[in-house]
Amino acid sequence: MLDWNQCSAVERVSGKVSGAWLFRGTRVPVSALFENLEDGATVGQFLEWFPGVTRQQVESVLEFANQSLAVAEQS
Repeated sequence: MLDWNQCSAVERVSGKVSGAWLFRGTRVPVSALFENLEDGATVGQFLEWFPGVTRQQVESVLEFANQSLAVAEQS
């Protein structure tokens, strides 16, 4: 499981979207990014569909997930 506390592009606010991890300053769950990518969407499409999210946030989240997986594979 990823420790999203280490990623500055996201936040969790009690009582906001049921406490899900969100792109900072939005109501868009981080899980929406991964669900859309898994369904074949591009990052560009995701950004069109969720205009409050920035490309920098998406890139930060993807890089964080990638680094976390690399560390997990080394363990």
